[in-house]
Amino acid sequence: MNSPTPRKILVVDDELDIVELVAYNLKKEGYTVFTATDGGVALDIARQEQPDVVILDVMMPGYDGFEVCRMIRQTPHIANASIIFLTAKSGEIDQILGLELGADDYIQKPVSPRVLVARVKSVMRRSAERIRTETIVAPEILQIEEIEINRQNYTVKVSGAETFFPKKEFELLAFLATNRGKVFTRESLLKRIWGESVFVVDRTVDVHVSKVREKLGKYGGYIETVKGVGYRFRP
Repeated sequence: MNSPTPRKILVVDDELDIVELVAYNLKKEGYTVFTATDGGVALDIARQEQPDVVILDVMMPGYDGFEVCRMIRQTPHIANASIIFLTAKSGEIDQILGLELGADDYIQKPVSPRVLVARVKSVMRRSAERIRTETIVAPEILQIEEIEINRQNYTVKVSGAETFFPKKEFELLAFLATNRGKVFTRESLLKRIWGESVFVVDRTVDVHVSKVREKLGKYGGYIETVKGVGYRFRP
């Protein structure tokens, strides 16, 4: 019986000692690890190797981590990679920006290798569960009037025009549209889209819903607010 193919992880940081430490501990867990010390090289490797997870610093030469994250989410064949920020930038605004750009987790340095590996495994489990659920309950392309949601390449077209949705906005839209008519509380949406290991508040859901509605234009009303409960995609 063939062994499963090792999961691929790309580690990006301009501090070589951190790259080597993180890579060493991930390799011990059996992962295939690629490394880069600047954003441009990281993007080239990501496009070629299509990693399952990208661990990103924010402050780097060339493209910074936020720019790399944005570009990954805009590149169809790597858009569904899980992204973890590992950075010394501890400000709340930086964390919110990282998550809104589509990161799956945001970890502040310093962090122990064991904790980092545990967070990587948690992100991978959530990704696998999301893929399993989507494979079971939804087609690859959802078409609702003039809204086309392509779950394979993370693209949305509204009246034929492609509109960019960062990963979390896309996942929120796709999840609600897949479960039309079903009401979800803010808490359940936080757990489903952001996961339990990332600290975000209920207001995060409201902000993302507002942005999704705006991008849907005249179809934004499909996402209904259920007062005192949460949201649903109109049946």
